[in-house]
Amino acid sequence: MFFVDTIEVPGLGNRGYLAGGTRTAVAVDPPRDIDRVIAAAARRGVRIAYVAETHVHNDYVTGGLELARLTGASYLVPADARVSFPRVPVRDGDLTAVDEDSGLVLRALATPGHTPHHTAYALEENGTAVAVFTGGSLLIGTVGRPDLVEPRLTEQLARAQHASAHRLAGELPDEAAVLPTHGFGSFCSSSQQEGDSTTIGKEKTSNEALTAPDADTFVAGLLAGLDDVPAYYAHMGPLNAAGPAPLDLTPPAVADPDEIAARLAAGEWVVDLRNRVAFASGHVAGTYNVEAEGQLATYLAWLIPWGKPVTLLAETPAQLADAQRELARVGIDRPAAAAVGGPADWLRPGGTPASFPRATFADLARRYPAEGIVVLDVRRASERARGQVDGSVHIPVHELHGRLREVPDGQVWVHCGSGLRAAVAASLLDASGRDVVAVDDPFDRAGEAGLTVRTS
Repeated sequence: MFFVDTIEVPGLGNRGYLAGGTRTAVAVDPPRDIDRVIAAAARRGVRIAYVAETHVHNDYVTGGLELARLTGASYLVPADARVSFPRVPVRDGDLTAVDEDSGLVLRALATPGHTPHHTAYALEENGTAVAVFTGGSLLIGTVGRPDLVEPRLTEQLARAQHASAHRLAGELPDEAAVLPTHGFGSFCSSSQQEGDSTTIGKEKTSNEALTAPDADTFVAGLLAGLDDVPAYYAHMGPLNAAGPAPLDLTPPAVADPDEIAARLAAGEWVVDLRNRVAFASGHVAGTYNVEAEGQLATYLAWLIPWGKPVTLLAETPAQLADAQRELARVGIDRPAAAAVGGPADWLRPGGTPASFPRATFADLARRYPAEGIVVLDVRRASERARGQVDGSVHIPVHELHGRLREVPDGQVWVHCGSGLRAAVAASLLDASGRDVVAVDDPFDRAGEAGLTVRTS
């Protein structure tokens, strides 16, 4: 008898897993906040005897080292991964008895591609594979991207991804559950596919790596579809290889209005976590808006200069605590300060909140084109290629902070694909003193509203 519990990390589009039998278990690719994994083990009444990494991660800080330290578990890491801490090096074919009483064994399968050292783990019950933890190799409908390690290795790793996918499909039974770490909105996925669960059999009929006519066709399509890489990824691999420090989620220092003003004056980032409607209606001038309920960690870590102090403004203590936890998963460990409430609590006496209007594409269509109106598209290049407002300016939101001077003069109507990134961009523009309107509307309504939409 075995179990597999999923540890969801939805903000990053990732999953970790806890799998075991009646007495002992293994944690696979655990997130930084390991208290969730420990709690899952406690609910099952099992001891975490092993922690396994499929690869040195590029998109989040692992909790594996600290989880192994706290539980006394053996820390399984691919042998070829260059790390600076003691671990149990894992090689292709190695077997690890997860729970002997339940007949559970973990079998290592070398699956290079996402990284050169990538290793999948087949969970076998009495000699039969019932599940496979595929990390960043075989995902739902696709594979992990091969371009995160070294540009010169990208094509080689793409070919390795094809071979690794075929190895898993060829060696494992159709009924085996496929349990990837990436692919639920993660930028580590080479493309975004629908679906929440799958098996080897299902992937044989739907995964682009397994249905492509040959390796050359697959590699060409994979490389053509690669999108932008979040800037903070450059820091995750080295941090994980060095061994992350223990997580500290104690509350940050409280910032009063004078300190908030001083931090803004010093050029630090003060980030308002409220939803975009509330922020547009009233906020402290100079602050940026990244919604706590969106992909907070991905976009804030992508935008902010690495290592720059950040102060968080939240509506409630719970919102602040959740944001702190999420940011720690990508290495933003300790906010410089924080405050809870609303603009009235964060402004000095007599201060007036700043604001900017929100609009729809129909509102824009009634005004555009016209002299003095700039339409700014902050989507990624791949999105824009599928359709763009004629005459619009393109600067992806993750590049905007460093390219504000490139935005033409005039009133800036900024849009994205849904409204969330437009709100982030609008806050950056507003903080720089620009006259801005945030278009809070799905892009597919732009043509319906009467705007000329063309493809490039």
